[in-house]
Amino acid sequence: MAHHKSAKKRIRQTERRTDVNDARTSRVRTFVKKVETAIASGDKTAASTALRAAEPELQRGVTKGVLHRNAASRKISRLSKRIKAL
Repeated sequence: MAHHKSAKKRIRQTERRTDVNDARTSRVRTFVKKVETAIASGDKTAASTALRAAEPELQRGVTKGVLHRNAASRKISRLSKRIKAL
């Protein structure tokens, strides 16, 4: 357990950051899942609109540090490729 003031503060900050990052990661996953379900249903227009909504969320995840830049690009690329194949 932490014994000095700055270490205790750091523990509080880490807990708060973890909660925020978990929420942000969950939000990104939700948007990606919406695209996945639209692709599974075979509705190309719904899938493309869902992807347009998901792209900014993925990029926001990158800027906030919960996703790697290349991982987000890879997800967007693979989803768009699957939509084009519909």
